[in-house]
Amino acid sequence: MSELLALGLSHKTAPLGLRERLALPEGRAAGLMADLTGSGAAIEATVVSTCNRTEVYLVAVDPVVAESDVLSALASQADIRPTELVGHLYALRGPDAARHLFQVTAGLDSMILGEAEIQGQVKRAHELSLVEGASGPILGRLFRGAIAAGGRARNETGISEKGVSVASVAVTEARRAVGDLANRQALVVGAGDTAELVARALNSRGTESVFIANRHFDRAQGLAQRFGGEAARVADLPQRLTAPDIVISATNSPHHLIDRELLEPVMEARDGKPLFLVDLAVPRDIDPEVRDLPGVTVTDIDDLQVVVERNAAGRAAEARKAERIITAELDLFESWLDSLEVLPAVVALRERADEIVRRVLAENENRWTGLGDADRERVEAVARAVAQRLLHEPTIRLKELAGTEPAYEVVNTVRELFGLDVETDPGGGSEATVTPIRRDV
Repeated sequence: MSELLALGLSHKTAPLGLRERLALPEGRAAGLMADLTGSGAAIEATVVSTCNRTEVYLVAVDPVVAESDVLSALASQADIRPTELVGHLYALRGPDAARHLFQVTAGLDSMILGEAEIQGQVKRAHELSLVEGASGPILGRLFRGAIAAGGRARNETGISEKGVSVASVAVTEARRAVGDLANRQALVVGAGDTAELVARALNSRGTESVFIANRHFDRAQGLAQRFGGEAARVADLPQRLTAPDIVISATNSPHHLIDRELLEPVMEARDGKPLFLVDLAVPRDIDPEVRDLPGVTVTDIDDLQVVVERNAAGRAAEARKAERIITAELDLFESWLDSLEVLPAVVALRERADEIVRRVLAENENRWTGLGDADRERVEAVARAVAQRLLHEPTIRLKELAGTEPAYEVVNTVRELFGLDVETDPGGGSEATVTPIRRDV
């Protein structure tokens, strides 16, 4: 029997420095899934990696071996010893692993309760695992259920009302630092979903923005057109940093885009004008060492978490409503999972009945005299109807046993009685003759 597992770390269990070392862009996530499924550690695998979490979902035959292999793989990704990582990891099995993914997708486990971005991130992780051939029937059904639960939680409760997100909190903190944002200048580094949310929040407060991107420069141009700003490339950063009051960075860069060497001459050129930087990226876009420069203030994702926790209490009631939706969706997934125990036996039983009908009809083909095509079809229909009605009650009883303690024994008994696990003659070992049917004319 295989088991569902989830192993990972998040903003609740690991500091930013460790999370950024374990951030897995698509290429590395695909490689990890291939390693786990290729080595036999997992039958199925999907990796979810965002700024606040890295999680591996598995279907494995031996959960102990699988957990050990994932720990080693993640430690290798972070270039640390497994013993240094183990204290920050959580490992969940079965229903607990499924519930966790549903909560994550609904935004209940996010730094900002009900955040919208996580649903799209989970969906992209699922799509990547499908493209890479690492997902299968169990993780496929699990992730579809989680995405459905997340959608319902947002549509049927107020958990994500007012569009609260990391981006909006970042802009609120910028306003607190520099005052009214109307007519202020901002530099947005990045052109992804988070950068777009930042742009919208800044624009609603009357801020003039410049959008910096290289790999998705066309997206930066699109944001500039929509929000009345300019677009530039990362190579232009030194010149572009001399004017803005605020810099908010949210890219997938594997290394720092703004470091002390780059920013020190910029601050000299600004002639004492302060600069407020917000780093929403994991790994970080902004080297923490720039905090030491005069006039520079840096806020990162962990600093924002403190702000978010102060404002979370008011949404607890909506979170409870969302939990009820998650429980209902989980029940559907677990019912489907339970059915897997008896489903193969039901399918095999019906296939055996169909084969017997085909064999008996074939053995008696030459005994039907004077029958037209319509009558032959009626005989075949009657034979199939008899087989289906005979199996109707056993099928219902087997499905009712799904998820119960006697299911395993009963399924084994059925498989043995009907010879479903061995190569047997579906005709019963000898020809099944039927008295010839003569049609009177």
